[in-house]
Amino acid sequence: MKRIILFIATNLAVVLVLSIILRIFGLDRALATQGIAYGQLLVFSAVVGFTGAIISLLMSKTIAKWTTGAQVITTPQNDAEAWLLSTVQKLATQVHIQMPEVGVYEGAPNAFATGAFKNSAFVAVSTGLLQSMNHEEVEAVLGHEISHVANGDMVTLTLMQGVVNTFVVFLSRIVGAIVDRTVFRTERGTGPGYFITVMVCQIVFGVLASMIVAWFSRWREYRADAGSARLLGPQPMIHALRRLGSLETGGLPQAMQAFGIAGSNVMALFASHPPIEARIAALESGR
Repeated sequence: MKRIILFIATNLAVVLVLSIILRIFGLDRALATQGIAYGQLLVFSAVVGFTGAIISLLMSKTIAKWTTGAQVITTPQNDAEAWLLSTVQKLATQVHIQMPEVGVYEGAPNAFATGAFKNSAFVAVSTGLLQSMNHEEVEAVLGHEISHVANGDMVTLTLMQGVVNTFVVFLSRIVGAIVDRTVFRTERGTGPGYFITVMVCQIVFGVLASMIVAWFSRWREYRADAGSARLLGPQPMIHALRRLGSLETGGLPQAMQAFGIAGSNVMALFASHPPIEARIAALESGR
């Protein structure tokens, strides 16, 4: 229920903020003179902006299992699987959430957590991670992932994505309509200038929006590291990160990259994860 209220409140807040901005700068009247029904466009943008993000969140567990080939552990087949289940159960109890599904998938060192609801999440670790880390380090990684679940990070990242999507859709169409009428002199309906401008703006604004989402994702990682440190002390997480820094970590599918313990090596502004050194420094300083 809390998640539904948060979703509705976020949508209303986005629409309200955009309406206030338009009113303050007098853009509402300017758009009206251009024949642009900005109220309807606001609602349309919010629906389009959030729909894809919400659908992805609701399907995240299914997508994660399918794309990684993760096998859910129902009945432990060996001591390693039994230890994994008991460790996740202990951590979940500490943060007051229900036991997530736990899975293992074949691949280089990595781990992730996903799911639309904190009490029905999915946590998975790779065989490479289990083989290259000791129990203390694996437990720290699990503490990191459980902290993501307890913090509701999958939901907050989805809401952030929905907000920026809404701005991208709305602003692209506003700019497209203005350019179509002032530059291409289209007097009735919409001309080709509108569609071309909207496409270009969606690409440009989309790139800028992805930088905002990536910044938020990096902040989530620091918070999850701190969550693991609160559960187990800072040293296990520091050791785990140092170990990760010395390994060739496995890339996750595009839809799952923001949820892994290790991210891809891309330009800093678009990276879903902070540098390992920065994460270690934050733990050592107690931040």
